[in-house]
Amino acid sequence: MSQRTERRGIHVDQSDLLCKKGCGYYGNAAWQGLCSKCWREEYQRVRQKQIQDDWALAEKLQREEEAAYASSHGVQTQSTAPPPHPVHTSLGPFSKFEEKKTNEKTRKVTTVKKFFSPSSRTAPKKETQEGKTTSPSISRHASFDTDQVSKDFVDFLKNLQKPGREIQKQCRAFIVNMSSKKDLGADELSECVQDFYQNMADRLMSHFKGGELVQLMFLFLLLTNEVSNLCSLGSSESVEQVMDQVEKYIMTRLYKSVFCPETTDDEKKDLATQNRIRALHWVTIQMLCVSMDEEIPEVSENVVKAITDIIEMDSKRVPRDKLACITRCSKHIFSAIRITKNEPASADDFLPALIYIVLKANPPRLQSNIQYITRFCNPSRLMTGEDGYYFTNLCCAAAFIEKLDAQSLNLSPEEFERYMSGQASPRFTSSEDDWPHTGPAAGVTASNPVLAQLNHNLELLSGLSSRQETLMEAAQSLQADLLAWPNSVQREVQGILEKYPLEILSCTVSAIDANNMDNDHLPPPLSPQMFAG
Repeated sequence: MSQRTERRGIHVDQSDLLCKKGCGYYGNAAWQGLCSKCWREEYQRVRQKQIQDDWALAEKLQREEEAAYASSHGVQTQSTAPPPHPVHTSLGPFSKFEEKKTNEKTRKVTTVKKFFSPSSRTAPKKETQEGKTTSPSISRHASFDTDQVSKDFVDFLKNLQKPGREIQKQCRAFIVNMSSKKDLGADELSECVQDFYQNMADRLMSHFKGGELVQLMFLFLLLTNEVSNLCSLGSSESVEQVMDQVEKYIMTRLYKSVFCPETTDDEKKDLATQNRIRALHWVTIQMLCVSMDEEIPEVSENVVKAITDIIEMDSKRVPRDKLACITRCSKHIFSAIRITKNEPASADDFLPALIYIVLKANPPRLQSNIQYITRFCNPSRLMTGEDGYYFTNLCCAAAFIEKLDAQSLNLSPEEFERYMSGQASPRFTSSEDDWPHTGPAAGVTASNPVLAQLNHNLELLSGLSSRQETLMEAAQSLQADLLAWPNSVQREVQGILEKYPLEILSCTVSAIDANNMDNDHLPPPLSPQMFAG
């Protein structure tokens, strides 16, 4: 029995959350346990090796083609003159292949240089007008959120004066360039965005190293009354604030084309994760060893807020805003654990609670949101800080749910299979179909606050049902009485009329003073007399 209650499965060492190369940053399951910096280096190394292998294969094919051409045309050299430049004729397709590989190799460098080269700042008017015709900023079907973000971005850059105009120009050029790359895969799109982030940050740090950006940001914060941020304002903080606005503007404009693209299987993973969470609906808070008591009102309120925040993540467009939802959710979880234990929560308590919240919320498009943040968020946020820590734990929770087994829940394989197939449920301890109220189930109900609350609610519903039946009977009786009342009233009136018939007496009109006994002593009335004038 002690083995069944032993805590297993849901324990992750904090060192497992860090990058596998030991750089000290947080790793990510989507990057094979590496941080964004090490992953990009590894990705570029593998990609460069692939290009070199393609070149080696192309050279091998070229030599084989030359040998085949020489052997097939060796007999004809004595009788017929060879066609002019045969090598160039046969190597035409290979030259195109080599040119394509060269362009692919130098694409990233050319793209980045184009964003920050002097020619981009002095582009001819004709090219600028062509960019305006294809720019998404003038689309008639732009959403209200996109227009509002664009307006806020322009207002923010106005306070930076000349650097702000340069940043806006580079961002617009990047969006126009990205709108023409819809055929690229998700990894290539992510690489383009991450390269732009990196080079924009490097350019800002180097160009405004003398303090111009700090002075402009100081003036902006002073004008917007954000005095609390003035104390910690430095060159790196200024660049970070500018990069936050750049990320918000760019990713809001590119959201529809880069979130869950058709070239990936993100949607398939979303459906698999949702089905997996639905199949695990029977998992209880005791199985996960979660240190939260939902009977406490404050804990229950924090749990509801955490579920709301993790679900709200899907409605956000900017990776930073999605990370903010994850951070708020995690802080509510920490608060719930702290209230339950009356002491600060530990990392070992947090991960099982986060898994429980994810299972209870079943967030929409969880895998797509994780991949979107991984690909297009500012890498500095994912490698360090509380945002990176909470996001890494969310990735661990999603991976744990996918691989959840009987050992992780302290169950036997047979029990786990019965629960997954729906043949049994941990909420019932007897084999009877009726809801258990007595016997062994009573102890389970007493130890499980959820079941106790459920039984209490069932009792209330049963009482309400009986009260409703009584009320319906009284209503029907009242309706019958109302229908019979007019007839009874009519019968009573008819009986009274028959018992006391109505007699109509004749009345004679008499003078007003007919009953006055003194009338006989009155003098006769005056008669009219004629007077001759």
